[in-house]
Amino acid sequence: MRYQNLDKTAAYGRLADHAARRKRLDFRAALNGERVRKAQCEMAGGLRFSWAAKDADDEALGLLQALADEQELVEKYRALLDGDIVNVGEKRRVLHHLLRGELGKPVIENGRDLGDFYRGELERVLAFAEAVRAGTIKGSTGESFTTVAQIGIGGSDLGPRALCLALENWAARAGTKKLDARFISNVDPDDAAAELARMPLARAVFILVSKSGSTQETLANERFVKARLLAAGLDPSKHMVAVTSETSPLARNPEYLDSFYIDDYIGGRYSSTSAVGGCVMALAFGARAFRDFLRGAAEADRLALEPEMLKNAALLDAMIGLWERDFLGMPCSAVLPYSQALSRFPAHLQQLDMESNGKRVSRDGEPVSYPTGPAIFGEPGTNGQHSFYQLLHQGTDVTPLQFIGFAESQLGKDVEADGSTSQAKLNANLAAQIVAFAKGQSDKNLNKDFPGGRPSSLIYGKSLTPEALGSLLAHFENKVMFQGFAWNLNSFDQEGVQLGKVLAKKVLSGDSGDSALEEYATMLGL
Repeated sequence: MRYQNLDKTAAYGRLADHAARRKRLDFRAALNGERVRKAQCEMAGGLRFSWAAKDADDEALGLLQALADEQELVEKYRALLDGDIVNVGEKRRVLHHLLRGELGKPVIENGRDLGDFYRGELERVLAFAEAVRAGTIKGSTGESFTTVAQIGIGGSDLGPRALCLALENWAARAGTKKLDARFISNVDPDDAAAELARMPLARAVFILVSKSGSTQETLANERFVKARLLAAGLDPSKHMVAVTSETSPLARNPEYLDSFYIDDYIGGRYSSTSAVGGCVMALAFGARAFRDFLRGAAEADRLALEPEMLKNAALLDAMIGLWERDFLGMPCSAVLPYSQALSRFPAHLQQLDMESNGKRVSRDGEPVSYPTGPAIFGEPGTNGQHSFYQLLHQGTDVTPLQFIGFAESQLGKDVEADGSTSQAKLNANLAAQIVAFAKGQSDKNLNKDFPGGRPSSLIYGKSLTPEALGSLLAHFENKVMFQGFAWNLNSFDQEGVQLGKVLAKKVLSGDSGDSALEEYATMLGL
């Protein structure tokens, strides 16, 4: 396979020429019922992807397919699945797909089948969760656990927190919710103190997540929690488990009820389908819910192998996003779920996308001369409509929009007011916003004039189930992967987060050697 920068491809020049000479899609005429019906494709978990309101005509789509073929995006995905060293910066494989199913060759390292290793850890996690839920494993006072609290930061927090919030109401309705899921992430002591004040310590089990066993913020929060447990007369070793690597100081440590393992091939922001997400989700909602979640992700991974872009939602989403970023000059993207269950999902996607593709050098370490990853932000509808949609509708920049919606709410409880239910009002707003952004409104009073032409896509389905959630997560993981391959980036390291950590340690040592750093530290009471 050939790895080359985006602007070295033949398709790049053709796309640039098309962007320069084309007319913007006239949504007022183009966006009709027939286009909406046809411009969509199947996703896993009962979901569908619609690109009807995207500013991409047939010629652009054809050129984007040519780019995907020239950059061998699906072939590179297959190589990743087969265990090739895709994370070239750290010389590592990238194996989060293997956590949910084997789509490539068996990955063997030092005689160990890594697929078997991941499956074995999954079974251990689920067995532990079921034992806790059944009351077989109890806390130091002999009481059953009613709360699970995850201690972690970054990928150990954002993804699992978003997913637990997403399934809370589903589990309540399905009758599978057993433990309340809580999260402690910020090293700010106010975070841990507030969370601990809301839970019964004697009936709480804590999951410490640190692959290296040395994450500064996480270990500080662990000590905070252990001090509170001891002050309450509780034995911390009866209330904590660890998710870590087999070589970390947390592994096989008698200070924990058990330790569950991942390895360096599972990046933090891609770890929600490992024990990092699995332990807390299975404790809260049950082993079956987590298996269904994995099944949705595995099916999404399989569909992402389709070479025909219009039948591959992740690849299509990625290529249209690249078209908007590199050829239409749109630097941001908004994720707008019309589902309160997905209230923290945009925060997870911020890390997933911006930490993966927020890079200015190629996978070979050479500067690139074209835009790469966009800035990601978002909030659930209809809340966002009453905050930042003003800029999206009438601001000077055009921001591509990613809507997500479901026909049914999770709890199934609703109220009728003014002739319609709350769910009907929610989805009426969603449909209206897509068309309003696309078609706009002409008015002689420019303050009331909406230019339109604001592109959006829609992911939709009947309801947000564990399987649909797994599909949604994997869709965005694969979208980010395909864009990284197209831009010739290494989407699987994160050197940009390291410098601040190094300087923070220098500040704490009291001998930073930098007068500006020391002055800021003094201003902040250090």
